[in-house]
Amino acid sequence: MPLSSNNSQDSGVTGAAKFVTSTLGNTVGGVGRTVGDVTGAAGRGVGNTITNATGSAGKPVGDAIGSVGTGVQNGADGVSKGVENAGQWKR
Repeated sequence: MPLSSNNSQDSGVTGAAKFVTSTLGNTVGGVGRTVGDVTGAAGRGVGNTITNATGSAGKPVGDAIGSVGTGVQNGADGVSKGVENAGQWKR
């Protein structure tokens, strides 16, 4: 975000603060989303492995672990979006 914006609310100290918080929010949000995606994929992978290795007997456990992984991923995505929005001073 350029500091020479025509909007008087985005100039001087306020503009600099918005630039810093936007950069920080986007960075933290991106890292959070990446961690959530990796955790979700790992959880689904472990769940699939348990299901495949144990057959129908282990399917409920494998499905549950996969669902937890997906839930963690979705939760991290939501938190990350909130952090990014806060960094951009959105409500």
